[in-house]
Amino acid sequence: MTYHDAFELIRDEHIAEANSQALLFRHKKTGAEVLSLVNDDENKVFGITFKTPPDDSTGVAHILEHSVLCGSRKYPVKKPFVELIKGSLNTFLNAMTFPDKTAYPVASQNLKDFYNLVDVYLDAVFFPLITENTFRQEGWHYELENVEAPLVYKGVVFNEMKGVFSSPDAVMRDLSQRSLYPDVTYGKSSGGDPKAIPDLTYAQFKRFHEKFYHPSNTRAFFSGDDDAGERLAILDAYFSQFEAVAVDAEVQLQPRFNAPRKIVATYAGTKEKGKPRDGMVQLNWMLDPPADRTEALSHGMLSYLLAGNPAAPLRKALTESGLGEGMTGGGIGAGLRQPMASFGMKGIDAANAEKVEALILQTLEEIAKTGFAADQLEAAANTFEFSLRENNTGSFPRGMSYMFNALGTWLHGGDPLAPLQFEGALTALKEKAASGHFEGEIRRLFLDNMHRTSVVLSADPEQGAREAAREAEILAEVRQKLDDAALQQTVAETERLKALQEAVDDPADLAKIPTLTLADLPREIRKVPMELGSLGDVRLFYHDLPTLGILYLDFGFDLHVLDKELLPYLPLFGRALLQTGTSKEDFVSLTQRIGRTTGGIAQHRGLSSRQGHDGSAAWFFLSGKAVPDKFGAMLDIMGDVLLDARLDNRERFRQMALEEKAGFEARLVPAGNSIVDTRLKSGLTEASWIAEQLGGVSYLQFLRELVERVDNDWAAVEAALRRIRDTLFNRGRMVINVTADGSLWERARPELESFLGRLPDGDYPIADWSIDYRPRSEGLIIPAQVNYVGKGANLRALGFELSGAANVAIKFLNTTYLWDKVRVQGGAYGGSSRFDLTSGNFSFLSYRDPNLLKTIEAYDGASKALHAPIGENDLTRSIIGVIGDVDGYEFPDAKGYSSMWRYLTGTTDEIRQQRRDEILGTTQADFKRLAEAVDAISRQGHVVVLGGEAAITSANEKRPGLLEVTRVM
Repeated sequence: MTYHDAFELIRDEHIAEANSQALLFRHKKTGAEVLSLVNDDENKVFGITFKTPPDDSTGVAHILEHSVLCGSRKYPVKKPFVELIKGSLNTFLNAMTFPDKTAYPVASQNLKDFYNLVDVYLDAVFFPLITENTFRQEGWHYELENVEAPLVYKGVVFNEMKGVFSSPDAVMRDLSQRSLYPDVTYGKSSGGDPKAIPDLTYAQFKRFHEKFYHPSNTRAFFSGDDDAGERLAILDAYFSQFEAVAVDAEVQLQPRFNAPRKIVATYAGTKEKGKPRDGMVQLNWMLDPPADRTEALSHGMLSYLLAGNPAAPLRKALTESGLGEGMTGGGIGAGLRQPMASFGMKGIDAANAEKVEALILQTLEEIAKTGFAADQLEAAANTFEFSLRENNTGSFPRGMSYMFNALGTWLHGGDPLAPLQFEGALTALKEKAASGHFEGEIRRLFLDNMHRTSVVLSADPEQGAREAAREAEILAEVRQKLDDAALQQTVAETERLKALQEAVDDPADLAKIPTLTLADLPREIRKVPMELGSLGDVRLFYHDLPTLGILYLDFGFDLHVLDKELLPYLPLFGRALLQTGTSKEDFVSLTQRIGRTTGGIAQHRGLSSRQGHDGSAAWFFLSGKAVPDKFGAMLDIMGDVLLDARLDNRERFRQMALEEKAGFEARLVPAGNSIVDTRLKSGLTEASWIAEQLGGVSYLQFLRELVERVDNDWAAVEAALRRIRDTLFNRGRMVINVTADGSLWERARPELESFLGRLPDGDYPIADWSIDYRPRSEGLIIPAQVNYVGKGANLRALGFELSGAANVAIKFLNTTYLWDKVRVQGGAYGGSSRFDLTSGNFSFLSYRDPNLLKTIEAYDGASKALHAPIGENDLTRSIIGVIGDVDGYEFPDAKGYSSMWRYLTGTTDEIRQQRRDEILGTTQADFKRLAEAVDAISRQGHVVVLGGEAAITSANEKRPGLLEVTRVM
């Protein structure tokens, strides 16, 4: 069969594991390769990927990834990418830079919208405008406000990477990779080292695009239920404009070391007096490329066996050693041509680094000699097989997982279909496992592998100041070399760039960006089938959905029965249920039992304000998934962990507390905007206050104190944990949520009903959660080169009642004014606003932001932007974008859970339809109503900043009393 004359069909094969017909094509004129998966997935995926191996650390590939989405030949506007965010039904829209490739994936459930996204992306990558001003904006430039002002660096990627390297974990990852591959492209920082980014010239930037962004260097991918021939016609319209060229993009192999190497370095961080646990150490190995799919699966399963769960022997040995607070690395990665494996620890005394290294090697040696127990191997095999068959990628489109799996081999000349198939490889691996395969692999890949590095990091409290001083010194030297004419030219270039950033796109050019119309949008909400009933004396939610033979089960317990002082224990209490063992088995055996029997058992909390209610929906959930034959066994496990977890296991609990603390501290920089948002809202509503106690700066302080209390007052800690269990796990305030097709549920229902008899039938009263929460403005100091700036308030408390239309105005605000002011002009990686219609909470947030007061000023000017007239095209696009957010793609298990959660928060289908109608009927008047509310925030809102000490101190000097200062790290 001929799908398109311009393409040669190379392979036509059914991939049962992906339920897809896989078609591999080569474009006859240019040699571009296309993998086209035809299946019944309505969430259609497209991606175009180029090999982009950098030869330095200037971040050229990363800067180009940003820049090509800033206007193209067919769509000559400043930010077509943002226009797509604003006005499409996309379920995924992004671009990613990797060490050896750059990928541009999109996804949508709407065919017309999908084709629009594909066309804009193809024009962007092949015919971008990439002007010098775009390079300066997205990469780096000198900024000079006037001839007397200091010279500074600005640029989105420059500031983004400053933020990245403010994280010790990111420093460790970067150093570890570069240490293993010093002679090839993987030895460079593909994202860009802030010290090297200013070495990149515009000419080099342009040459990089000319060299690599060509059909002859292309791997294009489609997956979904759209027409295979039309896919090729779309691609040929672009590919055929080029001639074939030879592109030297081969990722060379790193020559092997003869002996291990060691790197000792520092990161900008603080030291606590008397507590020298600011160090990290990691052992890293370079491996040979997997020979086939079986070896690739073997790498993944070996990583899981060694460190993939708390009971895995290497992770357990490190955790129980007392040498550190948490594990780093975690196994063998699959993203590089020669894979990288890493295991290590954070929160160590750097003086003990060699002890950690020795423990890792000693533990690997012991496992290689004694082997894995049969139960361990069975649990790992079942866990892997369940995951492969379910292929539940959450909010990530399933087709995109196929794309990135295929690229692992395809990018380097291998078979792109092999990674999509697993039946034969899994069968072969199971057979090998029983005959000592993994023990041999430990010796081959690790113990006998001399291509190993040890990276030791420790905190240097002066490093941040030194780096800032060195940057200022370099800039002063540059400035000194500029004569008056050059200074004036730099000022003029600064003003010119700002003028271009502030300029409005020609409406005629904006109209060229393809979009849907309001008539293309469904007027009705998507309903999920839900039967509300009871099972014995417990409320039951049942969702009859096709789940591919898997039963999804959630047990929910109302947290309102707990005294409020117990709430901060919940994250660790939840972990303790699954990670301390029971009276009948230790936690290793329990973990293996879960792995052998189920697709996984997990715990989490659900928190939200409720519709028309001042209180909160606050629930603890224990969730599991299993095939029907194992459903009863899963219930037995869930009963054991709910009622018989070893809450007296002091040493295990202490290890978990240390891991939790180290993990939270590691998230402060990469998740800084979320930390700020949580803190900002903690003084506004009950649900937000609880969220901060369970996942904000208050929780971090609780963890630090808890670690001490575990050592000094364990009896009180254990008593608190037992109070939670005894009070919470009762049928009186319990709900059950089941998602499965009808035949599965009929089989499972009697087992579940019988199980409920094991649970106590107590009905504890609602506890007193009277909380004196109030908003306050704070400066939270961490060792970082960038800031995360938030400002907000509760609009309901300020007297504003908004409708669903407010989300349309916010979509417009985020993709126009805040994008321009905070990101494009301010140089932050991101700037946005968030509004929760249920609670009334509103927040402005920035991400990896070089500014502080300037960003607050931008927030305070948002009202003016909302008061300005909005064109019909912008209004329509913003409505479409919000409907796309509302109608996001979900797998069946997520649909069932979301349906239950809406019920618990009081969000009826009638309310959902009302909000949808309000969104679809948005007018200019709704923008003005939000403008008035935002204006009130400018006057009465409060500010929270997470950032460097110098920035926070300077802000308080310029605006005395602005921030109440606390040192977090």
